[in-house]
Amino acid sequence: MKTPSQPYSAEFLLEKLEELYEVEFTWLKVEKLVEGLVGLDRDTQDFILGWASRLLTTNVYISHEFIIRVVEAIDRLERRVIEALAVHAADVFDRAGLRPALDVIQKVDGFLVDVHAHAEGITFEEVEPVLSTFVCGLSGRRLKLEQGESVYTDSETLFLPNITARLEKAKDNFLLCKAQVAFMWAQTRFGSFRVDFATAFAHYPDREQALAAFHALDSVRLEACLARELPGLWRDMQRLESLFSPSPDKGRLGGVSSRLQSPTATVDDVLSLIPQVLGMDFPPRVYQPKLNAEAITACMLARMEREKILLRVKLAELMKELGETPHPPTPSPLGGEGEEEGKEAAPPEFEVRETQEGQGFELVLDDKPIAPPEDVKQLLTSILLDWGDVPPEFLVPAGDGEYDPSLYQKEERDTEDVWKGIYHEDGAFLYSEWDFARQHYRKNWCVLREIEMTRGDPAYVDAVLSKHQGLVKHLRRTFEAMRDENRLLKRQAQGDDVDIDALVEALADSRDGREMSDKLFQHMHRADRNLAVMFMVDMSGSTKGWINEAEREALVMLCEVLETLGDRYAIYGFSGIGRKRCEIYRIKTFDDRYNADTKARIAGIVPKDYTRMGVAIRHLSEKLNAVEAKTRLLITLSDGKPEDYFDIYNTQYGIEDTRQALFEARRTGIHPFCITIDKHGKDYLPHMYGHANWVEIDEVKKLPLKVADIYRRLTT
Repeated sequence: MKTPSQPYSAEFLLEKLEELYEVEFTWLKVEKLVEGLVGLDRDTQDFILGWASRLLTTNVYISHEFIIRVVEAIDRLERRVIEALAVHAADVFDRAGLRPALDVIQKVDGFLVDVHAHAEGITFEEVEPVLSTFVCGLSGRRLKLEQGESVYTDSETLFLPNITARLEKAKDNFLLCKAQVAFMWAQTRFGSFRVDFATAFAHYPDREQALAAFHALDSVRLEACLARELPGLWRDMQRLESLFSPSPDKGRLGGVSSRLQSPTATVDDVLSLIPQVLGMDFPPRVYQPKLNAEAITACMLARMEREKILLRVKLAELMKELGETPHPPTPSPLGGEGEEEGKEAAPPEFEVRETQEGQGFELVLDDKPIAPPEDVKQLLTSILLDWGDVPPEFLVPAGDGEYDPSLYQKEERDTEDVWKGIYHEDGAFLYSEWDFARQHYRKNWCVLREIEMTRGDPAYVDAVLSKHQGLVKHLRRTFEAMRDENRLLKRQAQGDDVDIDALVEALADSRDGREMSDKLFQHMHRADRNLAVMFMVDMSGSTKGWINEAEREALVMLCEVLETLGDRYAIYGFSGIGRKRCEIYRIKTFDDRYNADTKARIAGIVPKDYTRMGVAIRHLSEKLNAVEAKTRLLITLSDGKPEDYFDIYNTQYGIEDTRQALFEARRTGIHPFCITIDKHGKDYLPHMYGHANWVEIDEVKKLPLKVADIYRRLTT
């Protein structure tokens, strides 16, 4: 039996903590920490100090506060709770900064109240992929799911909190999220927001009380709608309510409920019943979201005006496709140059009618039904949800130049302008990053954008081919031999077809009395080259000079021989500066041809900033996995280890994040390989890629030849 170790002495703890927190620079006091730790057993001391060390990679003040608060509450905290507290505080720091993270640490008792949230709770990241698909399958407007501080909708986006843990079991908390999403969908689908909140409640002395009454009454109506539309989910929602509130509210809202449960009940019925229930208590259902009238009004006003313009523009485009003129001139009644000549007739108006099957609607122009395109159908659906019908003025096609395109088209942002001034993440890709000290991901930590590679000298590729013409010819012959592995094998005992030559010879042999051969078939031997290859090119500043030139020459030769071979391939560069400016440069996508544009983009490859590899691997892995192929290769050309500008990424942190990203890629079936010219690559590449999945090239000038040779060995 193992003998328990002696607790650390006060002297040892003081020395360790002074070193840990570098007190001569941070000016943090550690004497109080020593007093709290010295009375604990050795195992508990090691546990607390271990997590404090992990939190140092996040923030020194969070780590310092962590020891103080955990020691004070150690008798009330299980270790899994302490771990959850540390991880939650680190996540809050990543998302909101130091002050909110310190609040998490300092409010230990409040954390204990919801501690099961970290054991049985469901995070937004877990439910979002499933529920996004679920809500996409429901009728009505296409809705988005986003993370918010509470459960509510603005009529376009459904907001759920980071963690849902109101019920005891994880499966029930997941079902609760689904019920909340379904309820918010019902609000948009069944007209809950066809209300002018500013005027409808202006005459009530207590507006908030009236809004609460409206929300409670409308919830009864929506529950009846859900019971009819989604009976299976409705039964689950009733079970959730019984778990949350064991005493059922049988007489909810008295006799008004029956009127609201009718299939013909509308939001107008809800408004008319508000005076009857004012002052009553309205306990919310467990799945009931908040009513954010201000957010709804702002979102709807902007959308309704935009969609009116957009529908009129779309109808004008539709008429042009049909060969109609939106505003035909009215001819003179006398056929001459009367004063009526040149005037425009009233523009044609479309109608919206239900289809005969009752499963949708169609546009009608001059009594001729027209099946609307999908984008117009979605637009009409959204307008119907907001207005109840389509106002006639919406159905008049717009005249030429009637609207400024900026009023209805999404603003196109220049990818370079995005980085100027205060950073915003509109249109960017967000990726988590692995913190090996924390042993958890930093959620949505890296912000990445795809940028079209600036074109270089169009004559560059021809110059490279001329410079290495002997080598290119050699490589082409080598790769042509690989391609020619698809060959017809004749005189086979089994095959796909009869070998006529062999059959004729066999018949001749039999007539001469010789034994007839049984090798009378032929079949095509097909080399299985169902490949998709992604080349990930390091464009960090350290590649300036010879290295950048060698990378470009290597890519030129690869493209030349791969075009001969016929393998599918893509080329992307990567660089960036800091976690909020990670950049991927499109050089050649899988769908691009190897033409003058692609050649110019290869010529335009120039050194940029730094080498944050993990986020680039995650992004390009997603692109590679979108390609149907039996074998997927991710080949990296690099000159050094992962690093970034004055960042923790320059430490073991960056190596561990890259290793984790490569593990994620392998888990999806991708085979990563690294070609490096870093003489110190053996110090970190085996840990990241494994011992057999990397190679070091000792001379930069050998890179063009070696890359093609390595590719041949990898794919045969």
